[in-house]
Amino acid sequence: MSATALLVPVHPAQGIRRLLRRVADGRAGAVPVPAPPVLEVDSGSEDIDTLYHHRRLELVRLAVLLVDDVPTAEDVVQDAFTAVYRRHGPRLAGLDNPEGYVRRCVVNAARSVLRRRRTVRSYVPPRTTPAPPPEEEVLLREEHREVLHALRRLTARQRQVIVLRYWSNLSEGEIADTLGLSRGTVKSTASRGLAALARRLGEAP
Repeated sequence: MSATALLVPVHPAQGIRRLLRRVADGRAGAVPVPAPPVLEVDSGSEDIDTLYHHRRLELVRLAVLLVDDVPTAEDVVQDAFTAVYRRHGPRLAGLDNPEGYVRRCVVNAARSVLRRRRTVRSYVPPRTTPAPPPEEEVLLREEHREVLHALRRLTARQRQVIVLRYWSNLSEGEIADTLGLSRGTVKSTASRGLAALARRLGEAP
């Protein structure tokens, strides 16, 4: 089934949510899973090992949708957990919402990666992009490539908001907190990004 067909019978947001999940699951080499479960956190007993065990794969999938490739996404998540450990220790001292804090670190690290890429591209002549490994080609179906290509054509802010809203299932308030934006900006950005993404998927051959 094509990406366009998936969007026809339902609201665009629902179709895009399904497509984002398929892309992230495929690029991370995992069996597709339902929406991320809510992790019951006891701030008095939560530690970084528990958080890593329960949330690492989900965060890698999130990072994949932001930086496009699995190795970089894994590095982003690893760096985020390392930074959290250094600042707050194994017991995550002083964090009321460790999960949200780590997610914010992952998004910020992904933003830094994209900024570095833009800087490098502005000084280095473009080079031929190496072909993805064979196993990634098998995992990445045509509809997945269409979604990733469409995501890349969004603005950085639109892409971040769309991924957090329709893949991570965050509320407008949570996205605002993660990205340092107002709720109104999140809402308008999501609306414009969703329309642009649906339009570009509709244009895909």
